[in-house]
Amino acid sequence: MTNDGSRRDFFRGLFGTAVTAAMAQNVLAQRSSGDGIPTARLGRTNEQVSIICLGGWHIGAVQDKKEAHRIMHRAIDEGVNFFDNAWDYHDGGSEELMGEALASGGRRKKVFVMTKNCERGYGGSKRNLEDSLRRLRTDYIDLWQFHEINYDNDPDWVFDKGGLKAALEAKKEGKVRYIGFTGHKDPRIHLKMLAKPYDWDTSQMPINIMDAHFRSFQKEVVPVCLNKNVGVIGMKSLGGSPTSPQGRIPGKTKISAEQCIRYALSLPIASLCVGIRSMKDLEQDVGIARGFQALSDSDKEQLIQMAAAEGGDGRHEMFKSTNHFDGPHHRLQHGFALDV
Repeated sequence: MTNDGSRRDFFRGLFGTAVTAAMAQNVLAQRSSGDGIPTARLGRTNEQVSIICLGGWHIGAVQDKKEAHRIMHRAIDEGVNFFDNAWDYHDGGSEELMGEALASGGRRKKVFVMTKNCERGYGGSKRNLEDSLRRLRTDYIDLWQFHEINYDNDPDWVFDKGGLKAALEAKKEGKVRYIGFTGHKDPRIHLKMLAKPYDWDTSQMPINIMDAHFRSFQKEVVPVCLNKNVGVIGMKSLGGSPTSPQGRIPGKTKISAEQCIRYALSLPIASLCVGIRSMKDLEQDVGIARGFQALSDSDKEQLIQMAAAEGGDGRHEMFKSTNHFDGPHHRLQHGFALDV
């Protein structure tokens, strides 16, 4: 781990200003320490979440339901207190599975549950929320995020069609505690959402080594989030390949999955959503997170350089450069065919 001055130098180079670099340093400094999985403050909230978050899509892909329950129970026992999900993951199957796992042994109270709203309008958003509450077997969602803000008109739709109105009503009713948004396509769409007249609690985005070279969320969006005190949730640290367990980045470079995760966790994010489909995956991710120390500046710089040749045109960050990762619900929402 580098000294404070060195870390400020790295972040100044990444974000461009000394003020934002100091904010980035402060985010890392506020993480809890010790032998367990560190926790971090989630943006402007007072919530402390584990620096790794159990991904809802991947846990929903576990074929054996009982094994999926065991993985989630073990994750909680290991100190993972942040669980991710979305209304459309496996046609609601991920939420149902997670709801079953959290219903026993008082586990719901031990977990900060995030799920996502796939609608943009008022009525659809309210229906999504009621579906999610029922499936997750809970009276409230800790963090409700507008999912896949990937299209240029999505930010306008959320406001003009009444989605945010529904979210604010749900918050007032105690059904939602915090509100955020996600997306994986283009930093400028995130920036448009952040410029809207609402103080978002969180923003979820791709955070990986190749991102530094192409449509960079870490360079363009993270500094804005830091200045607005919006909690950053990272995802797709391995390059986002659900069909390849090792991820696209390790598969196309000499950078290991562990190095990818360590790099992402060394940036000023509150938590990193990780894909866990087996007990082995869980053990590996917990092992990386337990007692985590940020990479040195030279290590981060070296990894960025190692990814430069393959990362410059987005060919491996296909969630940015193609629509292969856009969910079917959102493709239809925007009038696109599912086979494109």
